[in-house]
Amino acid sequence: MNKKFEFNYYAPTESEKKEIEQIKKQYEPLSDHSKNLDKLRKLDAKVKNIPTCIALIFGVVGLLIFGTGLALAIEWNLIVWGVIVGVVGCALMGIAYFSYIKLYNKLKNKYGNEIIALSNQLLGQDTQD
Repeated sequence: MNKKFEFNYYAPTESEKKEIEQIKKQYEPLSDHSKNLDKLRKLDAKVKNIPTCIALIFGVVGLLIFGTGLALAIEWNLIVWGVIVGVVGCALMGIAYFSYIKLYNKLKNKYGNEIIALSNQLLGQDTQD
């Protein structure tokens, strides 16, 4: 009678362990710290991304209008109309910068206190004012 005991052992590699841990973290409930950190990231992104998008829209539209003015002046010899349209395009490109600064400062003032409070809470620097 040939009774053999066989045992197969498998241990995940380091890269597999890391992947398993990353997948596991996605399904674990978030701690208060993680929730606050996510909220902090979203507020910071809101303050930075909204002004950037608005400025890009003004800048791209201004650039397209400026290009149309160049085409009017160079291709079709409509110098006066080309200059007028080009100046309008330049004005929109200038507005892009100032709209970014104005909107960024407005959102920074609006969400600044909340961002600072969350940051202090996450850093363990809660202060009672």
